[in-house]
Amino acid sequence: MAELEILKTYKLYIGGQFPRTESGRYYELRGAKKELIANICLSSRKDFRNAEVAARGAFSGWSSKTHFNRSQILYRIAEMMEGRKDQFVNELVQQGLTKKQAEQEVSLSVDRWVYYAGWCDKYSALFSSVNPVSSSHFNFSVPEPTGVVAIIAPEKSSLLGLCSVIAPVIAGGNTCVVLASEKLPLCAVTLGEVMATSDLSGGVVNILTGTSAELHSHFSSHMDVNALIYCRNNKDEIKLIGENASLNVKRVFYWDKDWTKDDSQNPYLILDLQEIKTTWHPVENIGVSGSKY
Repeated sequence: MAELEILKTYKLYIGGQFPRTESGRYYELRGAKKELIANICLSSRKDFRNAEVAARGAFSGWSSKTHFNRSQILYRIAEMMEGRKDQFVNELVQQGLTKKQAEQEVSLSVDRWVYYAGWCDKYSALFSSVNPVSSSHFNFSVPEPTGVVAIIAPEKSSLLGLCSVIAPVIAGGNTCVVLASEKLPLCAVTLGEVMATSDLSGGVVNILTGTSAELHSHFSSHMDVNALIYCRNNKDEIKLIGENASLNVKRVFYWDKDWTKDDSQNPYLILDLQEIKTTWHPVENIGVSGSKY
């Protein structure tokens, strides 16, 4: 008797759980030879709203963690990706890469998490400053996380581009809602499984699958989203995103890069999603002997 093949069910990743889309819709993902690979959830506006609520709920806890603790958690994600390397490679091969290309992409993706894990407890020192002022005060400027970040991930990079945009966002204490590549979505769902079984709190990262054509307007117009990262090059979507973002003055960044290059990873991507907080503190006059006067 032939063994029945058990195909993986690809769902969404919201709030640390794996729900199906509330719309009940899906689209067929086919390989290079037009063979059916999987049915992928077609996310709706309601799915995005659920993901944003989860991200907002997780923000306080995640942003208040120590920088070193966030570093440990990002490194743990890298460890767990390394442990599931064969699965990621297989999914990349299914989506059209050669095995050598797939192995290289997985290795680069693991390295990217390690890179930003290393920056978690260093970027604040790099971008903070003690400012000269003319009054009798200390004046400090320090970076603080922006809040909830909506991300429309690269279309042509199934895993590396996805990791490259999520890692700097959460390294800086933000939470996010991510729309994965429409044509190459498999690794996004598996990355969610990695995060769900790591030390990352539910809601810090939320991953949706579906079409940018349907969802980009909701990503950019939602009033409780603080910033948006757009990693594609559709001019019509870029125009509408800019118009919608102005409604609540959310910050918009366009990260359309070659994610295999060294300059596609840098601490300034963390800084993009930071607000600079400046604090004034009065200077107490100290006499020569050390006593106050």
